[in-house]
Amino acid sequence: MRRTALLTAAATLLGSLAAAPAARADGPYGQGLDHCAATATGTATGELACHFDVAPGTYDVTVTLGGGTAGSTAVTGETRRALLAETATAAGETVRRSFTVDVREPEGEPTGPAGTPGLDLVLGGAAPRVTALRVTPAPAARRLFLVGDSTVCDQPGDPYTGWGQRLPTHLKRGIAVANHADSGESTVTFLANPALFDTVEAAIRPGDPVLVQLAHNDKQTDAATYRANLTSLVERVRARGGEPVLVTPIVRRWFNADGTLDNGTALLVNGLGVDHPAEIRALAGSLGTPLIDLTALTKARVEQLGPEASKALYLTTEKRDNTHTSVRGATEYAALVAAELRARGIVPEPLLR
Repeated sequence: MRRTALLTAAATLLGSLAAAPAARADGPYGQGLDHCAATATGTATGELACHFDVAPGTYDVTVTLGGGTAGSTAVTGETRRALLAETATAAGETVRRSFTVDVREPEGEPTGPAGTPGLDLVLGGAAPRVTALRVTPAPAARRLFLVGDSTVCDQPGDPYTGWGQRLPTHLKRGIAVANHADSGESTVTFLANPALFDTVEAAIRPGDPVLVQLAHNDKQTDAATYRANLTSLVERVRARGGEPVLVTPIVRRWFNADGTLDNGTALLVNGLGVDHPAEIRALAGSLGTPLIDLTALTKARVEQLGPEASKALYLTTEKRDNTHTSVRGATEYAALVAAELRARGIVPEPLLR
């Protein structure tokens, strides 16, 4: 489950971002669109890449969408993070949308490429129409931390996409996703590497939710060690005043002949017979920790679609990969997580779209 070196598209995008003027950090950021430049395809499509020379932290972004002609605009940023879902505007209509973004270094996976300093945004979509853009510091904004593996992380290269990469579109201004998930990590390595949980722990403030989904790479972790590691993560989050949430792993698309996923490969039972989802469910109960049973939710969705249609959720066609999700799969799974955040009151209703 180590990261795949698919950085060609990212390099092309970074080249276009370098051409955009920088907004200075010594005054208001982005009072207009003068910090944006057309991407390689932007002259034909209207897509813009914008760069803001700001320090790590949380920032509110407000965009005014629309104009004289009909449009359809989406905003992405940093390492392929979806920040604002595709938003349609009729001819002559304008709408204002705001969100909060987490800026950090490195900007994507903690052990991955450093990316570019500051905040990078892409104003894209099927027919981008943006008439105003403003970026302002939001130091008091909450952060929703993600601790996970390659199925959660901000994947650097298309077509790989983690569900955490698509989660920000479900949040409004006032809370940002801080995705510290990293490819190839287990409960063992996430605790052992100071660039991983130690970094998250130091940044947690009282009230910040911390979602933990680690299982795919605990292939040889025994049950007692797995429980102890998750317990340590939960207790350390609580010691900082954060709100730990245990998340069972997304299923692998591995069908039985009867069209079900009722097998150890699909349901993340490791080589030692450790049933990861069952361990997480039991531990959530004993520790009194909120649980998002993403295994059950994704199993239901994959089985509903069936062996053929469910290929679109994973990288089965492109990579013969039934573990990692496509943009569509990550988008659907992020929506499942967002629905659980709402249903369980993990994120206050006013902060959810």
